[in-house]
Amino acid sequence: MTHPGAQAGNDIGADTARLLLSAGTVAISHDRPYILAGGWASPVYVDCRLLIGTPRIARAVTDLAVRAIDARIGRGGFDCIAGAETAGIPLAAAIADRIGCDLRYVRKRPLGIGRGAQVEGGPVEGRRVLLIDDLVTDAASKVAFVRGLREAGAIVTDALVVFFNSTFPGATDRLARLDLTLHALASWHEMLGSTLLSAADRALIEAFLADPLAWSLTHGGRSAK
Repeated sequence: MTHPGAQAGNDIGADTARLLLSAGTVAISHDRPYILAGGWASPVYVDCRLLIGTPRIARAVTDLAVRAIDARIGRGGFDCIAGAETAGIPLAAAIADRIGCDLRYVRKRPLGIGRGAQVEGGPVEGRRVLLIDDLVTDAASKVAFVRGLREAGAIVTDALVVFFNSTFPGATDRLARLDLTLHALASWHEMLGSTLLSAADRALIEAFLADPLAWSLTHGGRSAK
């Protein structure tokens, strides 16, 4: 199950889209496509990591995340927060500090040295853990994070991300198999609704979203297979 930004009420989605665009996290190329981590070609690349570099912007995204937690999950819905390696860690730390919650972080895979732990910061056995990350594209990394937390004994039912790039296949099925509810502060719906996008940029993104698999294949990226 996913909860895009528009479903949170009180304009969280629109506010997040405005923040992402004004902070320069949305890079749009009319000439050379970006190749995303999953091998997909895209005319747009959303880099949420830029949100943590400026204190004012970092505080703003923390505010939005806390608003979303209060609106959709409730602070009583989890015992601690786990930041996903690596971009989710600073966001999780800021949220945990803001609401006075215990913090952990989870690696994509066990470290392989020392205790070999995949989850760091303290035990999670028997605790309800809210996973925090910057974004979701195909949700492959979320599988690794959730499995690592659950193997350590955590109860994980919800994840919060800044942006859900729901363009390419795989994410919805992977999240369903994990029985994980995804709470995204914003999605393409809110992004395209922002007045900060130029008409040319909006038209390019809309053309891409109309058939992203074909767009990826014809621009040097992977196909559905």
